[in-house]
Amino acid sequence: MRTITGLLFWLLISFSGNQTANAQTIELLAGNTLNGTVNGTLLGGATMALTGNPDFDALRVGVGAGTLYGIGVGVYDVTTSGGQQIIVSGLFNDGNNTSIIVLLDTFYGAAAGAIIASSVMLIAEEPIIDGLRYGSSTGAWIGFGFGLVDAFVLAERITSSSASFRKPSNVADGLVGIQFNEKNSMGLLAPSFTSTYKVDASGVYQEFTPTVNLFNYTFNF
Repeated sequence: MRTITGLLFWLLISFSGNQTANAQTIELLAGNTLNGTVNGTLLGGATMALTGNPDFDALRVGVGAGTLYGIGVGVYDVTTSGGQQIIVSGLFNDGNNTSIIVLLDTFYGAAAGAIIASSVMLIAEEPIIDGLRYGSSTGAWIGFGFGLVDAFVLAERITSSSASFRKPSNVADGLVGIQFNEKNSMGLLAPSFTSTYKVDASGVYQEFTPTVNLFNYTFNF
């Protein structure tokens, strides 16, 4: 986990500079990297559950592959959007980067698989725990596969330069977003940055510092 965190912060620092224009590039790279790491962790755990292998090799590979996948998607978002803010409108969700659509579809697939498999186990009078394990694991992989199609084929991508761009003002930023109603929402794990102005012998310059907000809450009157 220290390696993943270090890589994420390295990306943030590497792409930060003295110009505010780089801020959105930082957010896209950081958000996608974090989403990819979580997605890889989920799929690695799902593989362990499916194979019944207690060895953590699958989880380790999942974290590493997920991080690389997230970096790749981050570069894709930056390239296709020109470093501008984007909204990716998938079949079930909207997000401010591509990988969040895949991650949420993975979550939905795992939840649906768990519900369906446990229901079948109840009818067959078999252990529910087996249904939850195999159902959620299979559903996670199915959800991931569908999420890739959803995010890269079906989704509509709108950049901030488009006349139709409209960022939802009532949705809190975060890896996991929970919207309670039209005025209140909560976001968890939001990659961000802080900027400060410093003065030295060469003059005044702006410095960006990478951060991760664990909890965001947004409410509108």
